[in-house]
Amino acid sequence: MNRTRVVVVGAGIIGAACARELAVAGFDVLVLDRSGAAAATTSHGEGNVLVSDKGPGPELELAQLSRRLWPEVLADLAGRTPSPHKPHELERPSEPDSPDAVEWDPKGGIVVATTAEGAEALLPFAAAQRAAGVRAETMDDDALTAAEPFLTERRTAAVYYPDDAQVQPAGAATALLADALRAGARLRTGHEVLGAVTRGGRLTGVRTADGPVEADVFVNAAGPWSGEVARRLGVPLDIRPRRGEVLVTTPLPPTVFHKVYDADYVGAVGSGAGDLQTSAVVESTRAGSILLGSSRRRVGFDDRLRPEVLSAVAAKALKLFPHLAGVHVMRAYGGFRPYVPDHLPVIGADPRLAGLWHATGHEGAGIGLSVGTGRLLRELLTGSATAIDTSPFRVDRPAVLGGPLDAPGTAEEGP
Repeated sequence: MNRTRVVVVGAGIIGAACARELAVAGFDVLVLDRSGAAAATTSHGEGNVLVSDKGPGPELELAQLSRRLWPEVLADLAGRTPSPHKPHELERPSEPDSPDAVEWDPKGGIVVATTAEGAEALLPFAAAQRAAGVRAETMDDDALTAAEPFLTERRTAAVYYPDDAQVQPAGAATALLADALRAGARLRTGHEVLGAVTRGGRLTGVRTADGPVEADVFVNAAGPWSGEVARRLGVPLDIRPRRGEVLVTTPLPPTVFHKVYDADYVGAVGSGAGDLQTSAVVESTRAGSILLGSSRRRVGFDDRLRPEVLSAVAAKALKLFPHLAGVHVMRAYGGFRPYVPDHLPVIGADPRLAGLWHATGHEGAGIGLSVGTGRLLRELLTGSATAIDTSPFRVDRPAVLGGPLDAPGTAEEGP
């Protein structure tokens, strides 16, 4: 059994997925978090498991890997073997049961264009995705009305993605972490990483207020705070917080049956602009509430909810579903996503400091990409062949590196 000591910094869904993969593989895993499990970014998302919003390239490959793995992981959690996918239809595919807290829902997604320009962009985008192995079906007006009867009549094109799914994000992270603990991992909350302990150019420990924590390998999975954690360890990364907000309606009768979003959502995801961007993203939850998104803006770690942002989100959602105009909103929430300038995650060893690895930078896609990220990390750590090419996610790429190596927070000990 591999008893390499691994400290995973961050108990969100990325850290939980990494901890589970490593613990099940026999690593001696300790998860550290400065607050609580799934208490930050993970609990402030929508739970998306998407392929629909990603064009051909490395992130789509990671999304496809993760989408294949999710049913397998959930079957493992539930103690049963997954059943094979059925042919794609506008019906929800038969998939394995999962722990109730996960709320796995392979509902499928529908991307809708509401302008001629939107249709001109959406249809070629979907065609390129199909060439990359994504199931993307153009819908005629009758099929769209049957699938989403309350959708606006002002639509110019629509594409159905049967492999889009949803989970309850905090529940999914908790289930992954619980499985890691069952496999022997340990969890310490309230432990903030303050600096590094190094010997001979290798990271051998991290300093916390309760003293040093030693290990053979350290995985920085701290989400939007990964850049600061890396800086404290002496190897800065250009990972910044990007804020998003979501509105939650009171429970309703069945109204929205898939994840439905406007075609301009894809452009917002891939944009690097720091000012406010909104696009319509509408979906139901198992409890009957409707989630209305989405927004993106770079405001540092300013966590104030802005009425003008929430108003813009609501206005975009109503363009897709005018029927929601009289519905009550019972709450709103916002969170920070780990933004990388080239929009690709950071997965792998840090060449500047032996013993340090990163699994971060997924921005708003971390829920969906988590299980694939955990699998790649385990394969890289064990020297196994990786399921997909990981070189696009390497740490030493220009979009990620930045700042001096001798940043504050490093404590050097003797050999």
